[in-house]
Amino acid sequence: MEYKIAGYKPEKLFHFFEDIAAIPRESRDEKAISDFLVAFAKERGLWVYQDDVYNVIIKKPASAGAEGTPAVMMQGHIDMVCDKLAGVEHDFKTQGIDLVVKDGVLSANGTTLGADNGVAVALMLTILDDDSLVHPALECVFTTDEETGLVGAETLDKSQIDARIMINLDSEEEGVATVSCAGGVVATYTRPVTREHKAGSTLTLEISGLLGGHSGADIHLERGNGNLLMARMVERLMAAGDPALVTFNGGTKDNAINRECKAVLVYPDHAAAEAGAAIAASIVKDIKVELEVFDPGFACAIAVEDGVEVDAMSKDDALALVRALRLAPNGVMRRNVAADGSVEVSSNIGVVAVTDDQIKILLSPRSSIKSLQDDVKDRIATLAEVLGFDVIFEYEYPGWSYVEHSPVREVFQESYRELFGTELRIESIHAGLECGLFADALPGLDAIAVGPQLYDVHTPDEHMELASFERFYVLLVDALRRLAQ
Repeated sequence: MEYKIAGYKPEKLFHFFEDIAAIPRESRDEKAISDFLVAFAKERGLWVYQDDVYNVIIKKPASAGAEGTPAVMMQGHIDMVCDKLAGVEHDFKTQGIDLVVKDGVLSANGTTLGADNGVAVALMLTILDDDSLVHPALECVFTTDEETGLVGAETLDKSQIDARIMINLDSEEEGVATVSCAGGVVATYTRPVTREHKAGSTLTLEISGLLGGHSGADIHLERGNGNLLMARMVERLMAAGDPALVTFNGGTKDNAINRECKAVLVYPDHAAAEAGAAIAASIVKDIKVELEVFDPGFACAIAVEDGVEVDAMSKDDALALVRALRLAPNGVMRRNVAADGSVEVSSNIGVVAVTDDQIKILLSPRSSIKSLQDDVKDRIATLAEVLGFDVIFEYEYPGWSYVEHSPVREVFQESYRELFGTELRIESIHAGLECGLFADALPGLDAIAVGPQLYDVHTPDEHMELASFERFYVLLVDALRRLAQ
C-alpha cells in the first residue's frame, strides 16, 4: 500500500490509520474491520476475542518488570459516521475513505474522515505492535455500533475484561481529559397517516445552510434546527389559510442537530399558494435575523407549482405532526448553575420522516442525572399520548459520574505537565461516551477519556491535525510507562 502521510513519528501510527481508513466500517457494518483486528492479533500471537456483533478484545502481557502492576484497558469504537457532501459519489459499503493531506491537516475528499474513532484503533494497534514499550498488561477493547447507540459496548461480555483502569480514546480535544458524561436514549414517535387526494398548487419549502452539529457537544450553541424551523413555518401557514400538508422530511440521525428540511403543502389554487409563499418569505426574513450570529448560513428556498395532483395528509395528522414538533422538548433544558454552567439536560429532535402511511420522529434526550432523564422521558411519553402517537425508548445508556479520587487522572495530569509544561484541563461533557457502560459493569473502574485534536466530526468537514496525533501518542505512551511503575 502506498501511504499518503509522511514525516510524522512513529510511522506505523499513521500507516495503521491509513490501513483502517481503507476498510469500509459504517455503523452496523463492521465485520471487515473486526476481522482485520482478529488477523492482526493472530499474526502477533496475541490473545484475541471476537463476539457475535464483532466487538474485539486483544490482550498483551505486561512488559518485563511490570508484571505486578494493575492491568490497563484501552478502548475505542471501530465504526464511523458516514456522511458526504451533496454531489459526491462515494459508496461507504464498498469504498474506503479517500484521504487528503494538506499543510499538516488530514481530511477526506468530500466525506467524513473517520478519525472519530479511527484514531483510537490506530493508537492501540501501534502500541500492541511495539515490543519496545514499557506498559502494564494491556486489554485493548474495540467496540462496534457506537455511533447509533453504544450498542457494541452494551452487549459486550465484560467478564472478558480483568482491568479496572480504563483509558477511553474517544475524546476530540487535545489537552483536555473528560472525566464524566451524560447518559442518553433514543425516543421514537410513530403515527399512521391517512391521505386524501388534492388538486391545485403546491408550495415547496426547503431549508438549507444550517451548521448542524453534535446533539450533545454542540446543543448549547443555539444553532438552528431545520425540523423546528420548518414546523414553525408550516404551523403559521396552516393558521393563515387552509393548505394540506403533503410531505415533511428532515434529518438522518437522531444525534445530529438537523441542517436541512423539506416540506410540501398543497393549496386549492395559485393565488392561495402565492399568498402562502409571501407569509413564508416573511418568516424566513425573521429567522435570518434571529440566527445571524449563531447560524448565519440559514436559507430557505420557496417555490410554487401549479396544476398538481397529490395525496395529502389529513388535517388531523398534519396538526399532530406540527404540534409534536412545536411542543416536544428540544435544546438545553437545564444547566449546572452551581458549578460551571455546563449542560445537564437537553433534547434534540433529530429526524422527521413522513412516508405514504406513517409519521416518524426521532428525539435524542440526554442527561447527566438519571432522575432528570427519566422525567424527560415521562414528558415525551405524555405528549405522545395527548397527540395520538406511539412512542418507544431504545438504545438507552447510562451516564458516567465524576469521582473525586482517580489515580489514572493523576497520572495523565503529571505526564501532560512534564511533557508539555502546561496543565491538562479536566472537564465533563454532555455527549455520551462508552465509559458509563463499562463503569456500570466493572465495579471500581477508574476511567478517563482522552484523545488528539479533531474538528467537525460527524460532518464532511471532519479533519485532524497530524502533529496533534503525534503528540498525543507520546502522551499515551508516557502515561502507560508511569502506570507500569
